[in-house]
Amino acid sequence: MTRIETSGSETSPEEPPAPASDTDLALYGRAAHRSAATIIHEYSTSFGMATRLLSPSVRPGVEDVYAFVRVADEIVDGAAAEAGLSADQIRQVLGALEDDTEQALRTGYSANVVVHAFARTARSAGFGAELTRPFFASMRRDLDPVDFSADELSAYVYGSAEVVGLMCLAVFLADSPVPDATRRRLEAGARRLGAAFQKINFLRDLAVDYAELGRSYFPGIDPAHLTERQKLALVVDIDCDLGAAADAIPELPDNCRRAIAAAHGLFAELSDRIRATPAPELLVRRVRVPNPVKLAILLRASTGTLR
Repeated sequence: MTRIETSGSETSPEEPPAPASDTDLALYGRAAHRSAATIIHEYSTSFGMATRLLSPSVRPGVEDVYAFVRVADEIVDGAAAEAGLSADQIRQVLGALEDDTEQALRTGYSANVVVHAFARTARSAGFGAELTRPFFASMRRDLDPVDFSADELSAYVYGSAEVVGLMCLAVFLADSPVPDATRRRLEAGARRLGAAFQKINFLRDLAVDYAELGRSYFPGIDPAHLTERQKLALVVDIDCDLGAAADAIPELPDNCRRAIAAAHGLFAELSDRIRATPAPELLVRRVRVPNPVKLAILLRASTGTLR
């Protein structure tokens, strides 16, 4: 699953006071978003920094999407197991979250504030179960850690990462429509960027995924004996995805272009660092981008420079 780096907390920007005529549903929706924003900024300083480059009109929607993804990820990989839930109980909780999500997408309401915030954003942006169902299918696949075939990996990456890129793109374009041909190019770019992010995470999380969770994502590759040649082939594939994604960034609307350039730059830097890390070391340490380098990438992106 796509992991969002955990390295400290960051508060979400303050929202304007509620109008005197606020309805119960509007108040609940605003509180739900604040809850979602708290979750995602608690988990990721990198994400928090990158979202500062988003327009205020789209930032809340992106926070809602990523908080939803984070909650599902914690069911599969984190808090649920630490709380002592069995594998069957984790499956039940994940299934209940999917059922709740689909109902919220239909009705516009959930008692789960993160699901409510996500569903409100999804309905506003114009996407629904066509993207959440592949996402949950990939989450369930992580509960069955057997080796992937090439087709299974492609489906997994689509559901775990590419659809998240498509969700965010829908948020970006909701109030900034583009011609159909441009939208298709942007959707292809969003999918390639999501795929690159996921594959990079596969490599930098190799120690945890394989040693602790028993997962092996790359067909025909034994993570315990990853060779330098195999690693470099994987990095080349990632760089192809990043290159294709970069081609689409100039066509993105102003409300998100700099933030996506920053995210692209951060993961391109990770790819470079993985390329420079000997394959055996990936089994014992997680490659990271130092904070000063992150800040430099964000500064370049804020001025419109991709790398």
